Amino acid sequence: MNKLIDKTTKKYVWINGEKVETENYATLYSPYSREPIAEIAMADAAVTKEAIRAAYEAKNVIGDMPAYQRAQILENVVNILTEKAEVAATIIATESAKPIVFARAEVARTIETYKFSAEEAKRIHGETIPFDAASGGVGRIGYTMKEPIGVIGAITPFNFPLNLVAHKVGPAIAAGNPIVLKPASQTPLSALFIAEVFEEAGLPAGVLNVVTGPGSVVGDVIVEDDRVKMVTFTGSPSVGIGISNKAGLKKTTLELGSNSALIIDKDIEIDAIINRCVMGAFSNQGQVCISLQRVYVHEDQYDTFVEKFVAATKQLKIGNPLDSETYVSSLITPSELERALSWIEETKQSDATILTGGKVQGGILEPTIITNADTCLKVSCQEAFAPIVVVNKIATIEEAVELVNDSQFGLQAGIYTNNVKHALYASKKLEVGGVMINDVPTYRVDQMPYGGVKESGTGREGIKYAVEEMTELKLIVWNQE
Repeated sequence: MNKLIDKTTKKYVWINGEKVETENYATLYSPYSREPIAEIAMADAAVTKEAIRAAYEAKNVIGDMPAYQRAQILENVVNILTEKAEVAATIIATESAKPIVFARAEVARTIETYKFSAEEAKRIHGETIPFDAASGGVGRIGYTMKEPIGVIGAITPFNFPLNLVAHKVGPAIAAGNPIVLKPASQTPLSALFIAEVFEEAGLPAGVLNVVTGPGSVVGDVIVEDDRVKMVTFTGSPSVGIGISNKAGLKKTTLELGSNSALIIDKDIEIDAIINRCVMGAFSNQGQVCISLQRVYVHEDQYDTFVEKFVAATKQLKIGNPLDSETYVSSLITPSELERALSWIEETKQSDATILTGGKVQGGILEPTIITNADTCLKVSCQEAFAPIVVVNKIATIEEAVELVNDSQFGLQAGIYTNNVKHALYASKKLEVGGVMINDVPTYRVDQMPYGGVKESGTGREGIKYAVEEMTELKLIVWNQE
């Protein structure tokens, strides 16, 4: 095990500022080496309810805390995490097999996310209402306030185990809410690490609680407990839809993934965009909600793009995630590898062509490019969450937009074009939450609104926008007569 990782193999749940033992533990294995990393506490319903109780009892502590103090705690997290950046990156790479170069980038983004959260903590305000605009409002003045919503249940995925936790914990604390966090089963170490960082930063006990264990137990308790006022979830559509069905009148933010697409117009210099396309398709093994999965290239540029895209992809180094030269490593679990291989096998029974990849090298799926893929193939119409991208030919932008929209998902899409009319047409007609002009759909910075339509979910993340979701609007009216 890397020297930067805590050699304590037994990991407990974190409740009310303390490590709490559970009856059962499960071994956490490295996705890359399959060696044991740690023994992870498996919380049951009772332990989860204890975490919710701790959060509920801390809601006035954080809710009544002045904004500048909440901001200072978040600034302290920024400083501590900056000092421990390499430790954090090594934890991410070890538990998720994210190549260390991308793990370091995630830590840098996480630091920015908490920085934005500290800033937004000072910007939460209401507005005055012109009551005399109505005849019945003469003699009255009114204003709105934004109050903390209460206990927030946060359920996070494995693919960005530090930054997607930050996108829920940061705005929750900025808004004055306590949190019960259930991290992904494969990546609990990052969440337990950040809990200790928050303790060092001065966050009162009970405000952040981390409960590890199976989603069918921990997640269900969080979603169904009446003391939890909001659930924020990032993960699969099937689980998200289940949460929505169980949440009742709770507020929910659901980020449920996509099969993100890119349109490449005929007037684009292909050499200038290849590296971005490679990053969009294959960073973090394609395990990104906005990973570039479908590319629609104008017929005039198709052959050139495919040739150069394949050549660049073949240069990517596969291997150990802790090697700074590695670009692609293992998928998160052996079962995910088997699923991805079965999808690739399906394409072999069709008219599609696998130009590169499609095979396993040392337990790692090679970056895979497929052409002439029918829209009904799983690699095209479902979320691959693997280093798989399909490239198809189009004759017009209108045809491309129609193909992009022929999806159950709608998170983000991109278009490379120098034609203003084409850019405006795509901006208006693409059925997604975000359109990237002259960039891949994989682009994200942490202060922008982020979320989708259709089965890509509901609500928006991005610190300011998450704070809006995590506060309740209260109206105050004064009668002066």
